[in-house]
Amino acid sequence: MLVKVQEQAEKFDMSIPEVRLRVPGAITELLASINSKVKEKPTTHTFLDHQTDEKESLKITESKEKDKNYQSSDGGDGGDPLPAAVIVATATINSDSPPEKTKEEEEEEEEEKKLAKKIKAKRESSMASHDEQLVMLTKKLIEIRTILMSIDQNDTLKLPSIVVIGSQSSGKSSVLEAIVGHEFLPKGADMVTRRPIELTLIHTPGVKEEYGEFPQLGLGKIRDFKEIQKTLVDLNRSVPDFMCVSDEPIELRVYSPHVPDLTLIDLPGYIQTTSNNQPESLKTKIEELCFSYIREPNIILAVCAANVDLANSPALRASRKADPLGLRTIGVVTKLDLVAPEVGTAILRNADYPLHLGYIGVVCKAPKHTEGNMTGALIRNEEAFFRHHLMYNQRDIHVGTSTLRFKLMSVLEQSMGKSLYSIVDAVQRELEEARYQFKVQYNDRRVTAESYVAETMDALKHNFKDFASHFGKPQVRHEVRSMLEQRILDICAEQYWSDPKIAELPKATTDDIYWLYKIDLASAALTKSGIGRSTTQLVVDILMKNMERLANSEPFTLHPTTRTQIMNFTSEVLRSRFLTTSDQVENTIKPYKYEVEVTDSEWADGVKRSIALLEREIEMCDKMAANIRSTIGKKKLKSAINYVLENERRQDQEKRLSETSGLSIVEEESDPDAPAIRPLYNPRLVEKAKEALFLRDRAMILKYRLAALKSRQCKSVDNKEYCPEAFLNVIAEKLTYTAVMFIQVELLNEFFFQFPREVDDRLVYQMNRKQILEFARENPPIRKHLELQERKMKLEEVMEKLNYLMRRQADRQAKPKQGSQVP
Repeated sequence: MLVKVQEQAEKFDMSIPEVRLRVPGAITELLASINSKVKEKPTTHTFLDHQTDEKESLKITESKEKDKNYQSSDGGDGGDPLPAAVIVATATINSDSPPEKTKEEEEEEEEEKKLAKKIKAKRESSMASHDEQLVMLTKKLIEIRTILMSIDQNDTLKLPSIVVIGSQSSGKSSVLEAIVGHEFLPKGADMVTRRPIELTLIHTPGVKEEYGEFPQLGLGKIRDFKEIQKTLVDLNRSVPDFMCVSDEPIELRVYSPHVPDLTLIDLPGYIQTTSNNQPESLKTKIEELCFSYIREPNIILAVCAANVDLANSPALRASRKADPLGLRTIGVVTKLDLVAPEVGTAILRNADYPLHLGYIGVVCKAPKHTEGNMTGALIRNEEAFFRHHLMYNQRDIHVGTSTLRFKLMSVLEQSMGKSLYSIVDAVQRELEEARYQFKVQYNDRRVTAESYVAETMDALKHNFKDFASHFGKPQVRHEVRSMLEQRILDICAEQYWSDPKIAELPKATTDDIYWLYKIDLASAALTKSGIGRSTTQLVVDILMKNMERLANSEPFTLHPTTRTQIMNFTSEVLRSRFLTTSDQVENTIKPYKYEVEVTDSEWADGVKRSIALLEREIEMCDKMAANIRSTIGKKKLKSAINYVLENERRQDQEKRLSETSGLSIVEEESDPDAPAIRPLYNPRLVEKAKEALFLRDRAMILKYRLAALKSRQCKSVDNKEYCPEAFLNVIAEKLTYTAVMFIQVELLNEFFFQFPREVDDRLVYQMNRKQILEFARENPPIRKHLELQERKMKLEEVMEKLNYLMRRQADRQAKPKQGSQVP
């Protein structure tokens, strides 16, 4: 029986008409004192409790919108009608004590109380469930919006946001800070908000930590909201003064257990006039920027100050242009404490400038020296203010920051819900296109930034290994020997070939001190010329040149920073081994600086190498001379050579004449009026003629020395002073062998061992996730591949979330229908 009564009571809906009675003043004072004591008790409200209370008040308000304000019969101020509890209290005081109840009546009354508690608990559970669904839906849609913003900025993939507009002195920053619970927005007398701030609030239940993030900057979690404020100030100051405003948004996410799930966009405040240091077009720029954001489907939060006539509100004027019917505009009236309650209530009733979503009044003043989140203290101050002014407690008046927070959540959820089906279609189309392009262009082949980095570094190490296998002792020996052979030619040309007595060398005696001194001088010039440092530097230069070739090959041409890093640590490794290697080489060749022992086989090999060296030099001289003749012409070159020879002969005669007479030749003063004597030949032609003469003379002396090396005189090592070219070549071979041996051990082996490990340490293991992504995106084909792959993956994630929400929406809509069909 009790169950049936309970079920009928749940389905039964009865509205009792309001009864308005006059109550004696003593009873009114008694009830007021009791009510004040109850209100003074400390209460703690969670964010969900505020949502539930405000939702209930909104429901009551919507059901009573058509009721008129009650005016008391004695002409006092209008207020809420006295509740039925007052009537019962009055009747209880004026009547005698009630008769005693029977046991059956007490049991029946107890059953009724239990039934009432069950009904109340079920209603509260239903309301809490609805609120949880509301929070969940809004949170999911905000997550989807964040993902879509990271994919594309076109209007087809955008969910609505709440755009906050108002004049600079309207108090919109205070409203946003009251919603967040912290002071974090830029403040100042000058224009401090120069860029749109896209603020995403993320409710984190069960977590005490509050922090903000700037996704564009990658600064991580910022727990100090003063630091967030400083960062916002710096980002806004980055806009040049001649621009004043920029349409490049600043993304900020705030995570807190005290904030609702909302997406808000704070825009620069409207101005009436510009100052001297501001461009005249600033007012127009701000209006155009705001208008681009308040278009559909965004929700407009028009912030107006109560002490300013609504007719002069720039926010309302702008919202009327973008939303003529006021269907998606919420009016927020700030600074209600600066006007009389009668004026404030008149504004909030929106009789003059009606908005479909209505007006909400706030007094965003938190107590000073508030530590932590100021939401609770601010709401308590507001409640105290509105309790003190009873005119704000009427049913058709909406006030309070908590009311505004829940209103924003409700409107955003409804707006996003309306956009749900259209955004599903748009995402589905974009996803199908992304899948098609990924299939056509890359055959569904996935790639990651990490795999690209690994492949690139492996290719570098493979190329380096290939170079190392082809640059060993034989190659180093060839390079060192070539350098020393060139030095032999230079020494012979300086010490022997330019000596006028060179023709007397084959006929000189073995004890001729002149030529003995010459051979010792030539040997010292070769062994004491810093062989250790020069040979080591030669190999280092070859290594650096080849490493530069590897670093400039594909794909490192697309990675300039990495190319620089490769060259830097290559230079570091080689520089760290340079001094040790050069000192070792110099120490090992020290005996050759004093005495060189030469065997017969070494001498024979030295003679052969010297003959080959001179033959190559003669061939080079002939080739260069032939090139000059083909360039200038044989006859012209011959004439120029004769001119040079005649000129040199004339200069020699003048020199000898001056030496024999002891007099200096004084040039006659030239007449300035006399015509200039034009030279017979072009100076460039004269230089070519001198070069041809040098090559001819060098080829002649080389042929002469080649014949000497092939003679019987140079067959024996005992005649080394007659064959300096062969003796120096033998010394160069000994120096080459010794130098290469230590260069291989001290320099090459260490470098070939260390370089691949430096690649791993500096270019692979030390790179973080961000650097790896930047490295991969430097390659245009890889960047395109990654972007398309990432777009496809994000669209698939969004589609999965949207399908989940669609199923939840369908389930919510199906439950009332199933309940109505149950008899």
